[in-house]
Amino acid sequence: MIQPTRILAIIVIAASFAGPAPGQSGVTEIMRWQYGKTAAVSLTWDDGSINQFRVAVPIMDRLGFPATFFIITGNIPGSRYHGAFIGRPASEIIRETAGVPTNRDNFFERASAIGFLGYSGTLSYHTRAGELYDEGKSPEKAYQLIDEGYAKVRQGLFQSRSAQEAAAPGPDRITWDELSALAQRGYELASHTVTHPRLAALDEPNLVYELEKSRQDLLDHLGAKHTFSVECPYGTENERAVDYALARYQTARNRILDSYVEDLDRGSKMDPGASTKEYVRWQRGPLTETPMALMKSWVDTIASHSNLWLVLVFHGVDSIGWKPKTGAELTEYFEYIKSQQDRLWVATFQDVTKYMRERMHGEVRSYREGNTISVVLRDDLKDTSYNLPLTLRTSVPSEWTAVDVHQGPRSQRVAVMRDHNLNYVLYQAEPNAEAVTLAPAN
Repeated sequence: MIQPTRILAIIVIAASFAGPAPGQSGVTEIMRWQYGKTAAVSLTWDDGSINQFRVAVPIMDRLGFPATFFIITGNIPGSRYHGAFIGRPASEIIRETAGVPTNRDNFFERASAIGFLGYSGTLSYHTRAGELYDEGKSPEKAYQLIDEGYAKVRQGLFQSRSAQEAAAPGPDRITWDELSALAQRGYELASHTVTHPRLAALDEPNLVYELEKSRQDLLDHLGAKHTFSVECPYGTENERAVDYALARYQTARNRILDSYVEDLDRGSKMDPGASTKEYVRWQRGPLTETPMALMKSWVDTIASHSNLWLVLVFHGVDSIGWKPKTGAELTEYFEYIKSQQDRLWVATFQDVTKYMRERMHGEVRSYREGNTISVVLRDDLKDTSYNLPLTLRTSVPSEWTAVDVHQGPRSQRVAVMRDHNLNYVLYQAEPNAEAVTLAPAN
């Protein structure tokens, strides 16, 4: 886990994010966003409902947009881990509820178990009580709901859940093979836990199970790259739940702890442009009722600032899933984002997080010797998963018209650009690798 208070200044000879002094060749800076873009956008999808893949993915494929899918791993056929209660025999818990009311000492255990007693309808008591507890509406009412649920169990008012009902859905669910193919095309698959519970209402063994076993299935089926991000269900900001998540994943969409990020959740009414922090992570959730004009205004807002990251949170598509948008709406909206591609970097949640952290934990130094400029890029991140190239801008002599950029075995030829009497090049470089050399193209 990245320590949120650890930030290094970017060092650029005469260090400045504002750029090199006119005419001073060799001065280098790390650009705020990849490819020198003005802002970042991440398209994120929750729950893994089938039309996200059947309808939305082809639209994003056509436009060349990557995205992040937060997957409920227990719903996927072939997953090793599914919904389960980790703890004492349920019969003991049920028996105790007859004599001991639910309170703060036993709430977590009872709320964890109630959905896994083998009856249809008990899970709703976990969900509703968890909502009351998670959102701080009324812990006492949450306790009362749990007592009501267990009383109905003792009275035999629930029907036993059939094997067919308990089985994971089949044809209407994405498969691990399909997810693997998406991963190979650049999509990020990430954790949305095993069963999508109210994590704030779980006791420690079941909280850990939901987070760790989801991560394990992602690791086993897709590899370590897809264990980077997590979204704790219902967008919870419960401190205990998110802390447990961040002990197992490098980042959570629920809350960004890095001190240089202004973290605005979906319910925030703060003007993101009013923040003076280096980055603003601005979450917005397009729902069925959200007007297209409002959705487009979010894009316009980030395009007019230099420090904003718009994280879009989608759920259902074409009548399947929560608060669905239509395929036609997604097409119109994504094409609008595409129309501003010269200013917007569309990237996965993982990649934007990596870029910000690598930049804020990095330093760059450059030296000119004769007709060659050498650039050394370093960061102090110990986690080797932070391997995203950064975009550097180096000023070059006015007589250079194109530049050959080399870093180890990698080479690229880039055109010289001009801005306010400054000639410069933009290029990609890997941190903690060989020095980068720039020379005029022959």
